[in-house]
Amino acid sequence: MEIKNKKNNSNSTVLNKHLFLIMTISGALIVANIYYIQPLLAQIAQYYHVSKGYSSLLATLTQVGYALGLLMILPLADIIEKRKLILTMLLGAAFFLLLLFFSPTILIALIASFGIGFCSVVPQLLIPLAVQLSKPNERGKIIGSLIGGLLIGILLSRVVSGFVGKYTVWKNMYFIAACLMFLLWIGLRFSLPKNYGDSSVKYSASLTSMVSLIKRFSVLRTSAIVGAMSFLAFSSFWTALTFLLQGQHYHLGSDATGLFGLVGIVGALFSKTAGKLSDKKGTRFTIGLNILITIAAYIVFSLWGFQLWGLILGVILLDLGVQSNNVSNQARIHQLGDQVRNRVTSVYMVSYFLGGALGSWLGAFSFQYFGWLGVCAVGLVSQIIAGCVHLRKYKPI
Repeated sequence: MEIKNKKNNSNSTVLNKHLFLIMTISGALIVANIYYIQPLLAQIAQYYHVSKGYSSLLATLTQVGYALGLLMILPLADIIEKRKLILTMLLGAAFFLLLLFFSPTILIALIASFGIGFCSVVPQLLIPLAVQLSKPNERGKIIGSLIGGLLIGILLSRVVSGFVGKYTVWKNMYFIAACLMFLLWIGLRFSLPKNYGDSSVKYSASLTSMVSLIKRFSVLRTSAIVGAMSFLAFSSFWTALTFLLQGQHYHLGSDATGLFGLVGIVGALFSKTAGKLSDKKGTRFTIGLNILITIAAYIVFSLWGFQLWGLILGVILLDLGVQSNNVSNQARIHQLGDQVRNRVTSVYMVSYFLGGALGSWLGAFSFQYFGWLGVCAVGLVSQIIAGCVHLRKYKPI
């Protein structure tokens, strides 16, 4: 079935401060759904009587669901009305959050986790919409601010869920999150303008066209691989950190794991500057710089990871490098054009979160069998791969 455009005046809406603030807050709260799980993995393993490695599948499946949601949902935003799509996904997220809250078995919890990830793609619908509504010379700054909001949501989600897991039943976090999704549905229903896609292609053709976009744009291929390796390094650390802090070296609870999220906000606060730097110095320069920062983070983790100050310094460097890398990569691919914006975003973010899902699994696996230095080796190897791909010549935009 072909979905036709129904363009109206709402597509000419300009991004104002009020709408931008609502979109930023919404993105932060929705993306948090994916990361509440990380400080709770040890409690979940005890609750369902499974191993820590098995419980980490909840985090992995959430990111796999998110990647699949990006692949299946983002292309729809190029061809149908975006507000309706966003509101539908919010209701789906609320449903799966409640399913996890009520889940009596680990199997149902795994299904719910996948659904939470699949339906929490709304931030990646909001970012291209904000870019479309903004001025061309401000897009790097807009992307940086929105992604900064997302990272704050990611980091604060760990703080909140860590304390909920420490002082109440871990499942309560998902009831709270479901309530937030219903409140956001109301807020976005009356704030977002209607906005119809720029393409009249069939949905199936839109999915197929993403393959041709990968072949067509070498910069998209480069960004996708570099972004995946960056988020792999990020996710492997945060998954393993839960087990490190609750192990023999630190003997700390889930609340301590969550508090490390506050440290990472330093990186999030730099995102706006990273966007401006991309606008001024170019994305190729900033991406190379951020790979080096991430490598530095893992060197710190390797040498001083069993000392609290070393973990704190490493977290600041890691979040700074990964956050700024993501901003620069997205600024680069958003220059490929309005008509393909959601599809290239889909390609990039699918690769990004598949890297994150692999990182979650590798983080738990490496820690279980090789200890903390195994986790650090995973992070360093991922950045060596990213650096090699980044240094290859590609056709500039």
